[in-house]
Amino acid sequence: MTYLRQGTSDGRSPGKNYKWVALSNTTLGVIMAAIDGTAVMLALPTIFNGIKINPLDPSSSTYLLWLLMGYMLVMAVLVVAMGRIGDMVGRTRMYNLGFVIFTVGSLLCAVVWSKGSAGALELIIFRLVQAVGGAALMANSAAILTDAFPVHERGLALGLNGASFIAGTFLGILVGGVLSLAGWRWVFLFNVPIGIAGTIWAYRSLREIGKRKVEPMDWLGNITFAAGLTMVLVGIVYGIEPYGSSYMGWGSPLVLSMLICGSITLVAFVFIELRVKAPMFQMNLFRIRAFAAGNGAGFLAAVARGGLMYMVTIWLQAIWLPLHGYDYKDTPLWAGIFGIPMSVGFLLGGPLSGRLSDRYGARYFATGGMLLAALTLGLMMLLPANFSYPWFAVLVFMNGISMGLFMSPNMAAVMNSLPEKHRGAGSGMRGTIQNVGTPLSMGILFTLMMAGMVASVPAAMYSGLAQNGVPDALAHQVANLAPTSYLFAALLGYNPLASIIPSSVLQGLPDHGAAITSKTFFPQIISGPFHHGLAIVLIFSMIMCLIAAGVSWLRGGKYVYHEREESEGGDPEGPST
Repeated sequence: MTYLRQGTSDGRSPGKNYKWVALSNTTLGVIMAAIDGTAVMLALPTIFNGIKINPLDPSSSTYLLWLLMGYMLVMAVLVVAMGRIGDMVGRTRMYNLGFVIFTVGSLLCAVVWSKGSAGALELIIFRLVQAVGGAALMANSAAILTDAFPVHERGLALGLNGASFIAGTFLGILVGGVLSLAGWRWVFLFNVPIGIAGTIWAYRSLREIGKRKVEPMDWLGNITFAAGLTMVLVGIVYGIEPYGSSYMGWGSPLVLSMLICGSITLVAFVFIELRVKAPMFQMNLFRIRAFAAGNGAGFLAAVARGGLMYMVTIWLQAIWLPLHGYDYKDTPLWAGIFGIPMSVGFLLGGPLSGRLSDRYGARYFATGGMLLAALTLGLMMLLPANFSYPWFAVLVFMNGISMGLFMSPNMAAVMNSLPEKHRGAGSGMRGTIQNVGTPLSMGILFTLMMAGMVASVPAAMYSGLAQNGVPDALAHQVANLAPTSYLFAALLGYNPLASIIPSSVLQGLPDHGAAITSKTFFPQIISGPFHHGLAIVLIFSMIMCLIAAGVSWLRGGKYVYHEREESEGGDPEGPST
């Protein structure tokens, strides 16, 4: 293998202000990806209406899940490979290419030409193209910042970069709400001028200042990793869907075979990586205590919060907002607005803790963040389903601060622990571990929620429908639907029962079914069971946060990898400043 030390791509010094150029451009990329994620979610009803598909039709559930989770799946699968390639050919080169691919993917999404299932399939494929670009951006942006910033400023830089993602998530709610009124294509077209400007800026301004490592590509490792992780994540995606008479799909042959085969393939991948000369997944990096503990804590934090945000959003959209007079079609936008305190908390906690961790190390801030997160989740269990908003705002604000306290120092600590030549691969490994935690969290938390709801929802739903004149057979059918059916309906901004019960039946009921389709009927029925299921979810997330705090503490004191450690043959484990 050959190591190439690069000053810049054109031989010039990057200059003292280059670090701020790198931060600004990578922040633009992060904001663009974050806006796209929430804007697409908010605009899903408009998108499906535009391509003439009913997202609540059982036959459309697969399209809905893949549009929601397909992007995340591809990101998780490819981000390590993108970081590894960045180490070999140049991080800036791969980052710039990611900008191009993401922009092209956005344009392709905007010009989808087919209708019906063909249109949905085209949109899913082009979203996956976006994800390829997003993986290249994500894998290399943190490595570019780590190369550009000195050790004593990396926490601040990565904290600002992380906070920009939360800001972009909030902006996506507003952008999606406004642009979906103009037409669903504008949700994707919005990215194109930003992507073009960012791409030109990146190619003109970013420099290769890291160390490149030229060596053979680990094709067998790449193939087994991609295949194994894809099978596991596909199994999780379909595990959320109903199967036969079961509310969830964990017992279906497809899910079981995907999970088993995927796990076996990933075990084979580990053995391959331990023996190949130039592995894609640098297993030896886990011998660095700060790297192993930081990634372990990051994974547990992702499992704790990944699906929880969906649960809190459903809480607002399916119960609290309708009970307070909001139309279902307006609930996605207002759920984002009422969730602003969480974003504000993250925006305050992330950069501040990142700056402080530059001086004092990540251990106390990251561990304290997870402990505070566990406390806020415990206090959220005390809120009734129809809560008083000021208390809710305070708790989600504190939860946002806790996640900011954890994420920025933890990310900086992981990046500081990496040898320079492995920063791209290490950043990709960190991204993969985090991205895998999110869909896993969704699978676990949705399963726990279903377990908490199915014991009491069917009887309450049947009684309420029958009392309002719904025919007995239909009342039984609706009452025994998987809770995911009406929870997803509420998440997409539909009145669940008005969407599920045929209009011909509603027209024959007293006042044309006005009582059943009112804003309060559905939330009054499910609020009790939902709160019971939410308590189970919150307990699980609390446990994950507490374990994450313990793993975070094990990282030790402030540690920064020094190149001399490798030349001396050492295996760094303890503190180093």
